[in-house]
Amino acid sequence: MPLLAAALATGPVVLDGGLSTELESRGHDVTSALWSARLLRDDPGAIRDAHAAFEAAGAQVATTSSYQATVPGFTAAGFADAEGLIRRSVQLAREGAPSSWVAGSVGPYGAYLADGSEYTGAYLDEVSTAELREFHRPRLAALAEAGVDVLACETLPGAGEVEALLAEVTALDVPAWFSLSSVTGADGVARTRRGEPLSDVLGMVRGIDQVVAVGVNCTDPASVVPAVVWARVASGKPVVVYPNSGESWDADARAWTGTPGVGDVTAWLSAGARLVGGCCRVRPADIAQVAAAVHG
Repeated sequence: MPLLAAALATGPVVLDGGLSTELESRGHDVTSALWSARLLRDDPGAIRDAHAAFEAAGAQVATTSSYQATVPGFTAAGFADAEGLIRRSVQLAREGAPSSWVAGSVGPYGAYLADGSEYTGAYLDEVSTAELREFHRPRLAALAEAGVDVLACETLPGAGEVEALLAEVTALDVPAWFSLSSVTGADGVARTRRGEPLSDVLGMVRGIDQVVAVGVNCTDPASVVPAVVWARVASGKPVVVYPNSGESWDADARAWTGTPGVGDVTAWLSAGARLVGGCCRVRPADIAQVAAAVHG
């Protein structure tokens, strides 16, 4: 296969959807602090099958089940060989989606905390850049050693974590994309969950060769087009977008509300998106719709 960066230079590429959503829909419990990463030890075949379902639907990129897979997270849960489990996530993606590029998922520090702070970035007031680099380094190294095609640094809530991960990715010299969880205000300005202008944060990657794409994920589909415009102008890089289904999580009722849908993929592409897919609540049937829009 060509390098993903080369493919993006010639046209759009289809990402997969919500891996944990698909696993949950198949009857697996993903409510622990490890989320779907628990299945790396307990039921790896289920992860392989979920990857296969997304590739069959038209996905060209398989994102590993390592979003919540961290050395301290596995250690706290009593799991042995954390780095081995992280490397296994790459193997399972290769086996389940053999015709796809493999993106090694790197979730934010807040995902490890498992307290919802990945959607606010509140911890960035308390954790230093050096501490963030130390936290991310073992997982990044394990994914790189396992041979991922690209590192997917995703659902990042603020500039502090982007800075830390940029330093580590540059040191590793491995291709990566950077995707933030953003919101677009009434003024039409896309911002990080910390309230920073998205253009300022994504502008940090300009000129960094290891970064092959930047954009947004785990956001409302209605916010995608403004985010694409801001990301493209600020970074000079291809833009990645993979929003949620459009539903909202009601924490009190512990239920999703709203009407699901993949959003206006054609509008994303027209705005300049080149790597498109879905995040939470986006299943293979939804990715089939994305693929249909991308290819015709």
